[in-house]
Amino acid sequence: MEKFNDAQRLKFYCDDDRCIDCNGCAVACDEAHELPIGVRRRRVITLNEGIQGKEISTSIACMHCEDAPCSLVCPVDCFHIRPDGVVLHDKEVCIGCGYCLYACPFGAPQFPREGIFGAKGAMDKCTMCAGGVNTQTNSEHEFEEYGQNRIAEGKVPVCAAMCSTKALLVGESAIIEQIYLDRVSARGYGVKNIKESPTWKIAYYTKDRV
Repeated sequence: MEKFNDAQRLKFYCDDDRCIDCNGCAVACDEAHELPIGVRRRRVITLNEGIQGKEISTSIACMHCEDAPCSLVCPVDCFHIRPDGVVLHDKEVCIGCGYCLYACPFGAPQFPREGIFGAKGAMDKCTMCAGGVNTQTNSEHEFEEYGQNRIAEGKVPVCAAMCSTKALLVGESAIIEQIYLDRVSARGYGVKNIKESPTWKIAYYTKDRV
């Protein structure tokens, strides 16, 4: 794994106080990457549904974790962590064992079912719209296997681009932290230090992973 500057690595964060459970991010991801039925790279979950004042919705996908637990348990070493922190995997190497799914704290790995008996295919997950490993950028093969490569085009991932309330943030760590701090200061409530939020701690601070 290549070393990178934590302040400059790319990270995801969903501002729960802005998420309205519209599922725009999930639909945008499905459409942009032409995902097969049954595979959801991004999904919106709601906690404490129906309980007034406690209901929280948040957008979940691969968080491209520090030290990526999925990569640590992969028996065939199909994962590759880029210098900017994006976690990619090679579908031609993946054997569909499912170890990554058990290790992932966010349930991100997806396994398309093939054939009448539902045999698992190679694992699929969010690529942060960065394409795949060992493929020519923006090639037909890359799109077929991994979907759009918006990062190579200088664009943000489609889920964040389509978020109507800008709840879903993606970008360099230091910038995301500053945007969130400004929001909390403006509205007067929220987790003051993004590093204390559960998803951020689990994904990017391994000593705090549960």
